[in-house]
Amino acid sequence: MANVKTKGIIIAENNLGDFDKMLTMLTPGLGKISCVAKGARRPKSALLGGTQLFCFGEYVMFSGTNTYHINSCETIEIFYKIRTDLDKLKYAIHIDKIIQDVTQENQNSYKILQLFLNTLYIISETNKDLEFILSIFKFRLLSLLGFFPQIEKCLVCGEHENLNFFSIQQNGFKCKTCGKQDTSAISINESTKNAIKYTFYSPPKKLYNFELKEESLEEYKLISKIYFNEKLEKEYKIEEIF
Repeated sequence: MANVKTKGIIIAENNLGDFDKMLTMLTPGLGKISCVAKGARRPKSALLGGTQLFCFGEYVMFSGTNTYHINSCETIEIFYKIRTDLDKLKYAIHIDKIIQDVTQENQNSYKILQLFLNTLYIISETNKDLEFILSIFKFRLLSLLGFFPQIEKCLVCGEHENLNFFSIQQNGFKCKTCGKQDTSAISINESTKNAIKYTFYSPPKKLYNFELKEESLEEYKLISKIYFNEKLEKEYKIEEIF
């Protein structure tokens, strides 16, 4: 049986038998796949490091009846600082659960994988507000899932100026006049508006390269949270991990 070589990140791990692991891996081309790692829990196993949660690496495997079986792996990044900080770990696990929900097998997941890796890197290597990181992640993920809001003009009248409201139900900006007639619309200031536009249009590697002052930051977080839950039809809450 021919081997498959792919990069991927471990998004779930469970013990299997005495020394094996059952893993869920997100890959760019194969999407979300199930993998068995034989002997990965043995102290001297060559697969020990590469089969941990959040490990990103290059894997050689073969396809079995229902799952892939990992032959070897080369670790690229393990996001060590996430593992040593409980707050960072909590947010990373929360984002990981969202990734598990929105990805499928045999689905091209390159852009979602790229977003996930960039987000884990920012969590690991910076001291940015974790709730702010989560809000940016949610907005950008929605765009990859097909929920790209109208952010160039008013949804109703087409006005390009005075876009002071974000409509949750109708997906995008509204001018002051139209926004006041929409019970799902949230008032925003100019900085919040520009931040939302930047989030949807920025290059992937520059996604997290902006800051917001307190008032705009709170508006941004609120809209991201409500809009995300509305579009995915599920309320995502961060839970304590211990």
